[in-house]
Amino acid sequence: MTSGSKKAAGLTRRGVIAGAVAGGAGALAAPAIAAQKPVVEWKLVTSWPKNLPGPGVTAQRIVDQVAKMSAGAFQIRLFAAGELVPALGVFDAVSAGTADMAHTASFFWQGKIPASVYFTAIPFGLLPHEHICWIEQGGGQALWDELYAPFGIKPVMAGNTGVQMGGWYKRPVENLDDLRGLKIRMPGLGGEVMRRLGAAPVGLPPGELFQALQTGVLDATEFLGPWSDRAMGFQKAAKFYYTPGFHEPNGTGEALFNQAALEALPEELRAILLEACRAENGRALAESDWENARSLQLLQDEDGVTVLPYPDTIMAALRETAKAVLAETAEEGPLSARIYESHQKARQRLAPWSDTSMRRFMAARDGAA
Repeated sequence: MTSGSKKAAGLTRRGVIAGAVAGGAGALAAPAIAAQKPVVEWKLVTSWPKNLPGPGVTAQRIVDQVAKMSAGAFQIRLFAAGELVPALGVFDAVSAGTADMAHTASFFWQGKIPASVYFTAIPFGLLPHEHICWIEQGGGQALWDELYAPFGIKPVMAGNTGVQMGGWYKRPVENLDDLRGLKIRMPGLGGEVMRRLGAAPVGLPPGELFQALQTGVLDATEFLGPWSDRAMGFQKAAKFYYTPGFHEPNGTGEALFNQAALEALPEELRAILLEACRAENGRALAESDWENARSLQLLQDEDGVTVLPYPDTIMAALRETAKAVLAETAEEGPLSARIYESHQKARQRLAPWSDTSMRRFMAARDGAA
């Protein structure tokens, strides 16, 4: 090898070594730079007791998934009901910016936004899969956004507890006379239906229901399904568990975001947050159905609970009264009318398919057809 060749080779070797060192420095520097990037920190308030089976678990799982998918760049601190704001104060907290986000249910806001009930459930309304169709395919999300926009809030679906049970009663209800004067907790339009049939609906947050039922403040209460209800302990205070949950055939939970805070997020973190909520719809529904099946059996076999259907006379009265109550929601303003009409169109479109596919298959599977 000539001296020129040796010199070139030396330069080449030195260049490779220098490049490797520089590359190594760059590889080491990248995480250091990433580590210096500010971590986004949010506050999330919920309407649920901490880690309540069903919605409480969902809220925590969203927090955990956001942290995981963002590699720790987005940290959300969860405050259960009463820890930062009252259970039914989360909407106002997000609107005011006291919290960046909430996990709750839309029917809690019936007093200030009557049409909000449609975005959890209405009596004899849509089943969980039908509700998702309406929100994602039938224009429901745009109406929901418009409804909450004056409060500076962006809502999305965030979990689902499935078809609900009809409620816990201290004594059987065999006819309409048994509803008169009955002190029952039933939020949303279901409570108004009960009121018109002579019951006395009582508005209470979830965390106060067991004590109210146990002490006689309530004669009856509904909440969610067997999994969540058993965790709340209702079977210790009442032994008659009614079905179907005419008032809530769907259990959509909502995530509320302060609109300004949401828009201020970097695009990738905003996408992570919204997808974590969306993913929770399927996961929570599967979990609730699976656990409800087991818990219903435990309630009957171990807790001495009697599961009963609402008598036909009561169910007929509930159905007819619900039609009148729902029709009146359309008279509350132009936006309420549009929400009512949109929901009705979704039901008219989806119900025949649900009947043709699901109802007939289940009857055939069970040997009833």
